[in-house]
Amino acid sequence: MSSAEIAELLGARHDNVRRTIQRLALKKVIPLPPAEEKPATGGRPGLLYHVSKRDSYVVVAQMSPEFTARLVDRWQELEDQQAARPAIPQSLPEALRLAADLAEQNGALRAVVAEQRPKIEALGRIAESSGTLCLTDAAKHLNVQRKWLLGWMRDNRWIYRREGSARWLAYAPRLSSGLLEHKVTVIGLDDEQQDRLASQVRVTPKGLTVLAQKLGGAPR
Repeated sequence: MSSAEIAELLGARHDNVRRTIQRLALKKVIPLPPAEEKPATGGRPGLLYHVSKRDSYVVVAQMSPEFTARLVDRWQELEDQQAARPAIPQSLPEALRLAADLAEQNGALRAVVAEQRPKIEALGRIAESSGTLCLTDAAKHLNVQRKWLLGWMRDNRWIYRREGSARWLAYAPRLSSGLLEHKVTVIGLDDEQQDRLASQVRVTPKGLTVLAQKLGGAPR
């Protein structure tokens, strides 16, 4: 698959796809694919990479993981087209190479499925929820112990307690990024005392998504 076709699938600029490929190759995550200069309507010709199936998964996962399913569909279309023109191995080395290629493709697809499974499970849990969740309900949705979740959120600077207070508060960056919210309620007292305000940390659907992805290996 060409780098231009990957760009079209992602709705991204072709030069951004090329830079991602070059950066991954520089880090030795993928080998630098073969390239050719494509004709351009104006200016100098552009560079076009021809990316293998396995490496295309890596590129798409780096740029836009949510488009992996679209890439799988496109590869299926290409393979269906190829199946209409079957190439029968003419020698033992060709047959062995074909078997190796099929094994590599199956391995790449299994790796993509394994990578996407925590995200799919997270989205499934979030689909069952609505609005914001208290910390106890968030722990239930994430299938972890409440005490463990509070410890993780504290250690990773999601929530904190003021000295001498038993109430959890959200760190400002978590509020501004829409991961957590503060719900303020009025606690009514008797006639001789004034009402007072109480603040409760709530986890938003966006925050639950991030937590589910980060806690994929958390103890249950």
